[in-house]
Amino acid sequence: MVMEDKDRPLYMISVAAELAGVHPQTLRIYEQKGLVSPQRTRGNTRMYSQADIERLQLINELTDEGINLAGVIRILDLKGRLDERDDELDALHRRVRKLADRVHELETRESVNSLVTDTNAIVLRRLM
Repeated sequence: MVMEDKDRPLYMISVAAELAGVHPQTLRIYEQKGLVSPQRTRGNTRMYSQADIERLQLINELTDEGINLAGVIRILDLKGRLDERDDELDALHRRVRKLADRVHELETRESVNSLVTDTNAIVLRRLM
């Protein structure tokens, strides 16, 4: 499985905290509460991806708006569900486009077959 660039662990906790605009201890608390799950090196160092940073920035924005961590957890859960539905909807749209293309192909083939049949009938009549 190929890891997307946004999911590649790049930043140690100090850099991630600076990018997210919070204290490193805040990141540890967020991890304890399940808000973020950084990857770990063999030496157990937390490594944050760009996707983690974006998530942390969203958490920071929500808490700045006065939403408590329980509310943030709920919002992130709902956002995750919406993202999943969006992915499913995109897949369905791709499937519908493929089916529409197939229908068009079959209609074209049917038209060609009808023309061939009509042409054959005309040729047979002329031969008789």
